[in-house]
Amino acid sequence: MPDIVDIAANTEGFSTLVAAVKAAGLVEVLKGSGPFTVFAPTDEAFSKLPPGTVQTLVQNPPQLARILKYHVVSGKLKQADLVGRDRLVSVEGSEIGLDLSDGFEVKNATVVIPDIEADNGVIHVIDGVILMG
Repeated sequence: MPDIVDIAANTEGFSTLVAAVKAAGLVEVLKGSGPFTVFAPTDEAFSKLPPGTVQTLVQNPPQLARILKYHVVSGKLKQADLVGRDRLVSVEGSEIGLDLSDGFEVKNATVVIPDIEADNGVIHVIDGVILMG
């Protein structure tokens, strides 16, 4: 089974995420044994950010890495594992709010495709980039 990075790299709609993971120096981490739960923004999700934001972040790898780590949680947590929980702690260290009462929402984003299995975890595709704060 492919790992999280291989799935993203070989799936249409994740080119911005893959480029950001490379620019932030997180490829080897996300290819590691994990397991990880990744809330993966699509290219369309990144396009909702203000113009120039992605380029600015790519030029600031530490800040980009911090934002990307906010999208990752330790452990393999499928949607069913999250029922009844209202928050998770990201590998960045900040809490991520959850709402599974009517669909599957993570902070200000909706999970559009849950539970994509990877060798080293699970991916939940989201329709927005989530930010700390």
